[in-house]
Amino acid sequence: MLKLTPILLMLLYGLAMYRFSAWKTARELDARSTELADARLRRLTDRMATALGVDRIRVHIYEVAPINGLAAPDGRIFITRGFYDRYRSGEVSGEEIASVIAHELGHVALGHSRRRMIDFSGQNAMRLALAGVLNRFLPGLGAWIAMMLTSLLAARLSRQDEFEADAYASALLVKSGIGTAAQKSLFGKLEHLTGGGLGNGTPAWLMSHPGSADRIAAIEAREAKWGLNAT
Repeated sequence: MLKLTPILLMLLYGLAMYRFSAWKTARELDARSTELADARLRRLTDRMATALGVDRIRVHIYEVAPINGLAAPDGRIFITRGFYDRYRSGEVSGEEIASVIAHELGHVALGHSRRRMIDFSGQNAMRLALAGVLNRFLPGLGAWIAMMLTSLLAARLSRQDEFEADAYASALLVKSGIGTAAQKSLFGKLEHLTGGGLGNGTPAWLMSHPGSADRIAAIEAREAKWGLNAT
């Protein structure tokens, strides 16, 4: 039992850190966001709400410049001011913004926030256990190797979540009559919009998000499976 105590402590530490991070994120979002009020986007989100059988999908604007969408741990959906400004300037269409909202709804519906909390705690415990074993054979390097291995696992799990949220978004966009064309076109321009920030030379196995080409290919595979015309 004493040998398991450090691992149990790391699990508890991971849970506590995740909870603190979620609380801190919620405070930041509360302080720097307002509910989105855009008639065209509201019409698109209303179509998705009808497809989901809910009254309304609330979306908030997070007042930061980077181009991103996010699902808060409490289930709220956000797009950044930077993303919204690109939509206002015509660089991003309303349907493309809708595809981002659908993707973030997927994270919420599929419980990814809760899954990440469990994964984060487990990875902390695994890193400690691996470091203890590896340090016996590779003093000084064991902790670094353990950190790299758990980072690889975290990146793989994150990519899996992204693909799952993409699939949810595709299904919702098709059901609401918006279609998947905008989802694909956004991925086609995303690296340009973000200044090449997605990837930036990072090996695929270290990236937390799949590459745009892989995500488009997955959408096209779903289109073929569902018997949709690729557009």
